[in-house]
This record gives sequence, structure tokens and C-alpha cells, in this order.
Amino acid sequence: MNLLSRRQWFEQVSAPALATTVGVALLGSEANAATPTPANDDKLLGAKIYNIRDFGAKGDGTSLDTAAVQTAIDAAHRDKGGTVLVPAGDFIVGTIELKSNVTLHLAVQGRLLGSTQRKDYQDGKGVPSGNGNIVMLFAANADNVTIEGRGTIDGNGGTFYTGKGDGTGPGGQVGGNVDRPHLVIFYKCNNLVVRDTFFTRSAYHCFRILQCKYVNIQGVRIYNRINKNNDGFHFNSSQHVHVSNCDVACQDDACALFGSNQFVTITNCTFSTRWSIFRFGGGEAQNIAVTNCLIYETYGCPIKISAGRAQIENLTFSNIVMRNVTGPIGIGFGRKGNGGNTSQSEENERQSFVRNIVFNSIRATVVPRPVNHPDIPFEVSVYDGEVNSCITLNGMGDAYLENISFTDVHVTYAGGGTAAQAAKRDVPQITSEYFGVWGTAPFGPPAYGLYARNVKGLTLQNVRLEYEQPDLRPAVVFDNVQDASIASLNVQGNPDAESVMRFTRSKDVLLSATRVLTPAKVFLQLEGTDSEGIIIDGGDLRKASKVLAATNGAKESAAKVRG
Repeated sequence: MNLLSRRQWFEQVSAPALATTVGVALLGSEANAATPTPANDDKLLGAKIYNIRDFGAKGDGTSLDTAAVQTAIDAAHRDKGGTVLVPAGDFIVGTIELKSNVTLHLAVQGRLLGSTQRKDYQDGKGVPSGNGNIVMLFAANADNVTIEGRGTIDGNGGTFYTGKGDGTGPGGQVGGNVDRPHLVIFYKCNNLVVRDTFFTRSAYHCFRILQCKYVNIQGVRIYNRINKNNDGFHFNSSQHVHVSNCDVACQDDACALFGSNQFVTITNCTFSTRWSIFRFGGGEAQNIAVTNCLIYETYGCPIKISAGRAQIENLTFSNIVMRNVTGPIGIGFGRKGNGGNTSQSEENERQSFVRNIVFNSIRATVVPRPVNHPDIPFEVSVYDGEVNSCITLNGMGDAYLENISFTDVHVTYAGGGTAAQAAKRDVPQITSEYFGVWGTAPFGPPAYGLYARNVKGLTLQNVRLEYEQPDLRPAVVFDNVQDASIASLNVQGNPDAESVMRFTRSKDVLLSATRVLTPAKVFLQLEGTDSEGIIIDGGDLRKASKVLAATNGAKESAAKVRG
């Protein structure tokens, strides 16, 4: 057997590929006229490098290079795969189709720059039309597609700004603007890799990853604040998705997970946006873990679950820092969906639930109201319900949130809540947006820390809720909460407020080792006739003038104070 040394192997195998990559640098002007390696040279089939300049791309920032880039991709696909190289230069393109077994590699100074002409873009072939399917880069029903390299994919999306969004968000306009290209769409693709590249200035969503499997996104940076509906990542019904070490600053949802996304991990990322970071709605969203993430300047709820007919379970959010946010967590669930018109037969066909959701090791500072990001070139409306926000767990009708836990959570609120907000008792039955619940007078939630309605199996352990300015609202409001365990809850009170906590229609709640941090009038106020099995076991309640009060038909015998 003839054995090659490592050096001999490298020379024989790698030299042809390297010559293709850096031919311009090594061969001088003759390389500019070189033709691509013939397809019948099968020594490097599946491993060749296709420099888009060799296919006629100019990269001068004025010429349209769509055809040249597409031809290079088609050649790599024909040759059983390979790497399409985008060297230094500004290559203007319209719609480009990525294909199976092809890697698009962008050199550090290489940039694909979106054309400013609508006529240069097409619908992604085979991509469904929901939310538009006009696109700059796409792949449909493809396998083993990769985008990599430290270059840039720039949508030039400011040229498509009309002042209108797509009409899907709160206050959506009729006839919203969907006639504009997304930056990247993957549809029904397997084994996707995106790494290290900078994605910016999309005219619409940055990434739409639809019904894909085995997706690995790492080291990506997104800066997408040039147009309305500038999402970062938008996943829909995808499985085995892993996002790590990414930095996302966008205008709309930073990491939307709609539909039946399953087996998803998101870790070691930073996020900032006007609207929400992790947004869930409908479908079978299951087995999702988010950890080690930093969220900053995010208004519109960092973690938002808004569902009607859905099967959402086994979601964990851990080791998360939120700095200057509103929300900060909102879960809304009603079996009949947003329209409330589901027939009984439809409900029987599909059981709906939101359950088994864990929040662990969370640190958050909550501002009194959203503010405009200085780098978003248009004003963003502030909705009434976004003012003086809190954590919201909102089940409606006969729908319950089940097995929700908060462990080692410390939230500091701006405060400033009013007596009118605290007096709110009739909370609207709305799931569409967390702040829509609080958009009717008096504006804002009735609690400064946590509001929970229709929850079974709620756990609060080592939770601390504080405010910076005096607040007349209770720290915690329960409405029809059953089977709850509260241990080592530390909350601020206010001697001018009715109470520190308020329970209505709540049963089987154990409070142990609870501390009131500042003077208060009443620790726990019971309301209505349906509460029972409330036990207050120990703790430090010295700063509350009265431990228990009962109003509006409630009886103090519904609660026991021990120790």
C-alpha cells in the first residue's frame, strides 16, 4: 500500500480547489479570463469552488449580477455540490435561488446588495404566499444548503418603504404592504447551516424558515431596522432547530416561533427590538429551550405567547437578563382563538392547552413605557396597555394555563401605577396581544408585578418584585388561580395601596417564607365568595399593618395564618 504524507495529500487534493479560489491573486490578469473547471473533471465533484466573477459578476455596485450568481449556483448544483464564492465587491442582485448541496460563501469584503428595482425580484419558486413570498435569496425543497462567511447580505430595504406595514400586527392597516422582498426564505429544506454572516436592511422579514428540519444557525449578526415588519428570525413549523451565538437588533419580532416548532434550542444570543423577542402563536409548539440570552431595549414583551387553538408545552426560559423592557412576559390563552367563533365540534376534534412552562434565573428591569429607538427611521405608536406593564398570565373562559413556574426571578419595575389601575377588576377576554388586555380604561394592569387569571399549578420560588417609584397597585393579583405554591416571595408594599396581594376565586394556595420589604396596609386581600384553602405559613410580614383582609363577600375563614 502506498501511503501519502499529510503534505503530499494536501498538495494533491487541495491545490486545485485553492487555485480556483485564489486564481486571480496567483495567476494575474490571465485568471480574469479563466473559465470554470469543466463538469467532467470528477476529481473534485461536490467540492469545487465557483467564483462568481468567473461567471461574469462585476461586483462594481452598479451592474446587475443576478444572472452570474445564479449561473454559478446552478453549476455547483449540477456538479453534485460545491462552494459558490462571493469575493470582495458589491454585487447587486435580485431574486437568487439556492440549491441542494451548495454552500454560498461570502468573503469578508464580499456583499450581495439587493437591487432597488421591484422588477428584479420574483416570488420564490415553490414558496407559499403567506406574508408574501417575494424574496432576495431562497431555497425550497432543498437539502444541505449553507450560507457562511463573514461578508454581508444587504437587502437595501429602505428603498421599499411606503409607511405601511403588512397589516398583521396590532392596529394593522387594510391593504398592508406585502409587495416587497424578504431577505432569506427557506421552505421545506433539510440540513441547513447559516454561520458567521451579517444580514441587514431587509425590505421585509430577514429570515423566514418554514417547515424545515435540522437547522443550525450560529454566529450570525442581524441589523434590521430600515422598514416596518423587520423581523429577525421567523420560524414556522420547523423541527430540530439550533440557534447560538447570534446578535439580533431589529424592528419587529426578533425570534418569532409560529406554528408547530419542535425540538428547538436558542442559546448565547443578544436581542433588541421594538416588539417582541420570543413570540409564539398557535400550532404545536413543544420542547423548546431558551438559555443564556441577553435582551435589551425591547418594548412589546420579550417573551410573548398568544394562542387560541394550540398545543403548547415543555418550554423553558433560563439564565436570561432583560434590560429596559416592557412586558416582560405575557401569556394569553383562550381555546376559541382570537375571533372567539370556534364551533364545539372543532374544539372536540383538537384538545388545546398551554402547559409546562418554566422561567428560571431571570433578571429584568421594566421601564414605564416604550420609547422610540433612535435608529428606527419612523415613529412607533405606544399602545395604552404597554404603560406600567407587568408579567401577565391570562387564561380566558374555560381555558387554563397549567404548570407554570418561576424560580429565582428578580424584576425591578419603574412603578408609578395609579389607584385607578389598581381598582380594575373586570379584565377583558382578549388573547391577541398581551397589552391589548390592558388597553381599556383605566389603562394598565391592576398589578405592578404579576397578574394571573385561570392558572392551575402555579409555582413561585425565590421571586423578588420591586419598584423604583411608588406604586399603588398590588404586587400580585390572582383571579381563579388553583393549586399554587409560593415560597420565598419578596415584594414591596405601599401604605397607601389597598394591599400587597389580592386573591379572587382562588383555591389551594400555600404561601411560605414570604417577606414584605416596605410598609404596607394589608398583606393579602381576599375578594368574592369562591376562595378557599389559602394558607399563609410563616415569613416576615411585620411591615404589613394587617396580614389578612376580606372584602366583597369574601370570608377571612377562607385563609389560615400560621406562624
